[in-house]
Amino acid sequence: MTNTEDLVADEWTPVTPKVADHWAIANFDEFFETVASTGKKVPAKNYLKSGTWPVIDQGADFIGGFTDDETTLIRSPKPVLVFGDHTRCMKFVKGAFAPGADGTKLLLTKDGIEPRYAYHLYFAIRLPNRGYSRHFGFLKRCKFPVPPMNEQRRIVERIEAMFDEIDHGVENLKKARASLGLYRQSLLKSAFEGRLTADWRARNADKLESPETLLARIRSERDARYKAALDDWQNALSDWREHGEKGKRPAKPRRQAEAFMDKEWLEKLPELPGSTSWVACNQLSGQISDGTHKTPTYTDTGIHFISAKDIRDFKVDFSSTRFVDKTQHVEMSKRCNVEMGNVLLTKSGAIGRVAVVDTATSFSLFESVANIPVLPPMQSRFVAYAVYHIANSYFISHAEKGVAVRHLHLEDIRKMPLPLYGVEEQAEITRILDDRLSAADALEAEIDAGLNRADVLRQSILKQAFSGKLVPQDPNDEPAADLLARIKAEKITRAKVTRKTKAIA
Repeated sequence: MTNTEDLVADEWTPVTPKVADHWAIANFDEFFETVASTGKKVPAKNYLKSGTWPVIDQGADFIGGFTDDETTLIRSPKPVLVFGDHTRCMKFVKGAFAPGADGTKLLLTKDGIEPRYAYHLYFAIRLPNRGYSRHFGFLKRCKFPVPPMNEQRRIVERIEAMFDEIDHGVENLKKARASLGLYRQSLLKSAFEGRLTADWRARNADKLESPETLLARIRSERDARYKAALDDWQNALSDWREHGEKGKRPAKPRRQAEAFMDKEWLEKLPELPGSTSWVACNQLSGQISDGTHKTPTYTDTGIHFISAKDIRDFKVDFSSTRFVDKTQHVEMSKRCNVEMGNVLLTKSGAIGRVAVVDTATSFSLFESVANIPVLPPMQSRFVAYAVYHIANSYFISHAEKGVAVRHLHLEDIRKMPLPLYGVEEQAEITRILDDRLSAADALEAEIDAGLNRADVLRQSILKQAFSGKLVPQDPNDEPAADLLARIKAEKITRAKVTRKTKAIA
């Protein structure tokens, strides 16, 4: 089977569409003509944020930028179709505009072909996807169904009326999804400011634990782990000496340096109920670290290598990870050892995603992910929710470094303020959040399914439209074969005029 990214246009055979008997089939040159844009294309580096004329390029946004240079303008009495040679996008443009420099192909429809008919038809055609390689050659090999001119207009009217109804439904679904996002933010805010468990606290006053008591328990756990690490080091050092001090001397474990929340945060954060207080993330965890800063040598199989893209929905997604061998994994684990119950936070790239490590599967981390070893008796899922809320609602805008590439530094994460509730209240907050966020996730899945159905319905409408089944036929319409014959005759006439002009010259 041919990989579409390796396919070239000459090797691709387009499907000839099945059409109604009174329709015709046109080649590219019978359907389109290209518009010369030499000397008019505007490089992306010259785009203005605002200006007199829009720059239309092959990007996802309809307008890529602006220009004040009138010499770059394309002025056409007919609408122009702008095709993205690299992106396969298609834009319908009326009025004067400047073309973008990279990969834009400008097309006009032949007389007798409705521009909006051609525009909608393009989205029923499935060109091969060659990534960022060029695609115009594939478009030029396509076969285009041509109905009578009046039927083209009826098809366009029907498609756009039906699409307007779908667009209205899609807009409502997107509003609902946006509302879910606001609901999640509001829910987390209520949880960590104490409003979600206010009734629980009133009923369970005897179960409330002071921050000082809880911090003492966490310090005790940290000290115990450090003592165990020292004991392991002493044993490793003894073995090293017994074997003639061969190899590298075992490194003595370092005691974790405490990092405290910056005082300026107290002016930004809301007041918490009762004796609950804000503390630095570092006070609730072991040593916070990130993954390797060197790109490893990848292998086809082996140990999963996790980067920011693999953190989603509070889980580690192993479905599309890269791999490293065991030797590299062991070396990387000396810097950052990931264990069950740790919380992961993406610190660059897709910043602010969080996951709880709930698997015994071994994996290594790239530097885009921070590892937060949650210390008992803190509950990992509570910490994960709190880190996500603070990181996305407060901390990122306060602590991000740079503009083009957002990046959280480890020191920022260590000082990140988190609300310190008692262990039993942590469990209650986590229970409520799990229930309500799961319900929100289920509703969002239904919304996404609705959006997918809208896309399928659009394709179904296009399929009917361009096979002659969407609108009724009119026997009084000029036959498409006559229309296509006229287009071919005009092409021959133009070619003769061109040759005559060159001969005279």
